[in-house]
Amino acid sequence: MAKAPAKAATETSDAPPAGKSKKKLLIMIAVAVFLLVAVGGGAAILLSKKGATNKEKEHKAEPAKAPVFLALEPFTVNLQSDGGDKYLQISMTLQVQDEEQVNLIKANMPQVRSRLLLLLSSKDATEILSGEGKEKLVNEVIEKVSLPFVAKGEPQKVSGVFFTSFVVQ
Repeated sequence: MAKAPAKAATETSDAPPAGKSKKKLLIMIAVAVFLLVAVGGGAAILLSKKGATNKEKEHKAEPAKAPVFLALEPFTVNLQSDGGDKYLQISMTLQVQDEEQVNLIKANMPQVRSRLLLLLSSKDATEILSGEGKEKLVNEVIEKVSLPFVAKGEPQKVSGVFFTSFVVQ
């Protein structure tokens, strides 16, 4: 019987003290909470980036429309001048919205050419030789070509004018 109490004494001595086990338990809980927060935050970041790339893909999925150009035949006009005869020989290309606009302008080309001839022949040589003068001329050409061809009609959608040849003599 003496051996039995010795066993009881050794069993109780193997158990760790109560303070150390509580510390270990708190550390393990803190590590587990930290890991859950880290995994949750990482998942949130990845999902938000994935959502952003999906939105970017949606925007990229819509292909940008290629510009549509319409080259006009060259114009040769007399310019307004005080010191003798001045001539302007000019070639230009219009940038329009789509093929429908190209067809509409081609169908009304006599009106377009008449409007542009009247505009160009009203210019003075010194007025259109500067860069600012050419920019102003671009805006005026867009304005003239954009005018509707019929009363109360829709204006043409011309977004640019590009000079391919520009000679003043």
